[in-house]
Amino acid sequence: MDDKTQTELEAAAFRTLVAHLRERTDVQNIDLMNLAGFCRNCLSKWYRAAAEDKGIEMDYDAARELIYGMPYTDWKTKYQTEATAEQKAAFEISHKHD
Repeated sequence: MDDKTQTELEAAAFRTLVAHLRERTDVQNIDLMNLAGFCRNCLSKWYRAAAEDKGIEMDYDAARELIYGMPYTDWKTKYQTEATAEQKAAFEISHKHD
């Protein structure tokens, strides 16, 4: 596989992941962090870092809007729930070395 095709496939997979996360608003970021070690905010940070590596200035809020499909504050208001004690405890255990 040539580099261009690989990049196109990776981009398509990324777009599918982002679309999936936009649809699955029931899945909280803390659940993603606890199970997979990353969340929508991580994707936003990685997107921003990639843009900056290419000389494209992008602030964190703009990157989050690209991932969330709306301003982050809107997403939080519509979909974010308070983390349970169990979710918080799992987060502390899984991230005690971060």
